[in-house]
Amino acid sequence: MEFRQERHIGDILKERNIEIIGADLATRHGFTQVPNFILTKADISVGAKLAYAMLLKYAWGDDACFPGQTKLADDMGSGERSVRRYLEELEKANLLEIVQRGLGKTNLYRLFLTIQKHPTHGRR
Repeated sequence: MEFRQERHIGDILKERNIEIIGADLATRHGFTQVPNFILTKADISVGAKLAYAMLLKYAWGDDACFPGQTKLADDMGSGERSVRRYLEELEKANLLEIVQRGLGKTNLYRLFLTIQKHPTHGRR
C-alpha cells in the first residue's frame, strides 16, 4: 500500500502554481492563517493572539522564526514590554517555547500548532 507524504504549505506556495489577479497593497504581501482554537481561546489576551499570528507570519517561510522583540513590537504596533507580556502568556498556555540562542542573539520561537491535552486533576 502506498502512502502519500504530507506536504508543507510553504513548499506548495513556492511552486507558485496559482496566479493571483488583482493583488493590491493589502494583499500583495500574502496572508497568515491562524488556527481557530487560538482565535477562540478565552484564557489568552487579544495581544497574545496577535503575537501568535505574527510569529506564524514569520515562521511560514522557513519553518522557524527568530525575530527580535523590537521588530515584533514594530510590526504589531505595540511596545516591547507588551510584547514580552504577550509572549509570556503564550508560554504559560503551552502554545510557545522560547529558546535563548545566546548573548546578543535573538531568541528562537517554537510555536505549537496542536491542542495539547492536559491530565485531568482530581478525577472521581
